[in-house]
Amino acid sequence: MKNGTKKEKGISGFALKMIAVLSMLIDHTAATVLEQMLVQQALPAGAGSYERWWSIYFLMRSVGRIAFPIYCYLIVEGFTHTRDRRKYAARLFLFALVSEVPFDLALRGRLFFPKYSNVFFTLLLGLLTIMIIDRVTEKFPPSETAARMKWTGIVVAILLLDFVAAEIILRSDYGVTGVLAIVIIYLLRNRRLLGYALAVLALAVLVDGGELWALFGLIPLSVYNGTRGRQAKYFFYAFYPAHLLILALICYGVGLR
Repeated sequence: MKNGTKKEKGISGFALKMIAVLSMLIDHTAATVLEQMLVQQALPAGAGSYERWWSIYFLMRSVGRIAFPIYCYLIVEGFTHTRDRRKYAARLFLFALVSEVPFDLALRGRLFFPKYSNVFFTLLLGLLTIMIIDRVTEKFPPSETAARMKWTGIVVAILLLDFVAAEIILRSDYGVTGVLAIVIIYLLRNRRLLGYALAVLALAVLVDGGELWALFGLIPLSVYNGTRGRQAKYFFYAFYPAHLLILALICYGVGLR
């Protein structure tokens, strides 16, 4: 990410992160507070028909599809520009641990739900995967036929390990398909719009067709100028567990849990 002194056209990494954060907040508000109100038929009198509120719910969840692919793109950006990739991975792991209880409280109504873990674990697996692929590419440049075969075999083996980690051990949000999305964006990092679009298509085919809504993320990504923008690194890390905890407290406070 560039830190140029003159103002660049387009939007910065900070703006891209804010779009992902707002999309995620809309999604999780629908998935927690609004969903419980609809399921329990707890909307206040005069709020309107439940059919209309279900439509609002699905619209909010659809808007929320934009968040994850943008985060996948930002993981690749972070990998490319960070000074210390190990510290970057350590931060993701730390916030994955910190986020688990708020995640379980907000989305499962339990203090601990081992059958489903938060998306930080998926992002961490994706980062570790592209770190390994980067090393493998240095040793076996895929431009050579023999090296390409070794490279392909190693990458397939890594993705199989990711499947075990994401789907069987961690059971993380978006699972191995989320890791695959990060790998696709990384491999096509010089053609970012194509990489993003293919990652979204993979999510739509392998997770849920509703993920196609994330193609709207191509709009801000197309005007992303590669600059870092305002510095608020830990805000974006802390926002994830903080907003989940607040949503959980709202649900418990108004008797929805």
